Amino acid sequence: MLSRRTLIGALSVAATLTMAPAAYAQDEIYIPLVSKGFQHQFWQAVKAGADQAAEELGVRITFEGPDNETMVDRQIDMLAAALANNPGAIGFAALDSQAAIPLLRQASEAGIPVIAFDSGVDSDIPVSTATTDNVAAAALAADKMAEFLGGEGTVAVVAHDQTSRTGIDRRDGFLNQMESEYPDIEVVTVQYGAGDQLQSTEVAKAILTANPDLGGMFGTNEGSAIGIVNAVREMGSEGVTIIGYDSGKAQTDAIRDGLMAGAITQNPVGIGYETVKAAVAAMNGEELPEIIDTGFYYYDQSNIDDAEIQAVLYD
Repeated sequence: MLSRRTLIGALSVAATLTMAPAAYAQDEIYIPLVSKGFQHQFWQAVKAGADQAAEELGVRITFEGPDNETMVDRQIDMLAAALANNPGAIGFAALDSQAAIPLLRQASEAGIPVIAFDSGVDSDIPVSTATTDNVAAAALAADKMAEFLGGEGTVAVVAHDQTSRTGIDRRDGFLNQMESEYPDIEVVTVQYGAGDQLQSTEVAKAILTANPDLGGMFGTNEGSAIGIVNAVREMGSEGVTIIGYDSGKAQTDAIRDGLMAGAITQNPVGIGYETVKAAVAAMNGEELPEIIDTGFYYYDQSNIDDAEIQAVLYD
């Protein structure tokens, strides 16, 4: 449920969109991108791709997100402020797949195309979504985990949230693949660390304490995965296979050092680039696919230095 402050902000945006003049020069195309956060290297890489596309296409963008990925109300405030400037289009990566729908509906009704990126919304309002196929990527993570465990044993998941599409899809992609393909592997628990490295460390420690013979752990984003690595290192746990998601420096270092078996890397620069490109195309009335699949890869010590993988790492 939206807070009273958020609802008031939505009403003010509705008024602004219907009566306010453009806040910027008429010949300037302005496209704000509101992300899920800004603290992870992942988002810095998304911004780099967006900046590249903006320069090539001659548009002005802004890129911002809340301090951490639990601040749904703060993200809604940012979205409201961005829409109040009457942009030509907007990019939005939702922390909550439903909370922003009223504001996005107002944007659509005002003729402002919405491009979802990284994490979509439970609505057909976005004209396109630039994202990783998170279900397929997490299923691949499950396959790799099963290989390490020889098809049997116990695993746990530290997920970043249960409200965003990325959180839901990565969790369920992993769980469903395990259930359907590896009946001798038991997922003993799924816990949530809000994508925060410190919180995820404490969550992972509790899991390891409760399950001393645990065979593997899957972290669904950068903060979750590094939390697991920290917990295993600090507790001196042995024999725990760690599969991560994303590819900031802490994860690539953990893979090179042998603490993490492998990870899924997205193409964050591509996500940012395709979001801005799609926003401009939507403004020009061009047809866009419902999903712009920006791709993913699995990497480990054996291929981390391959050119194909190096191109999508962001450390």
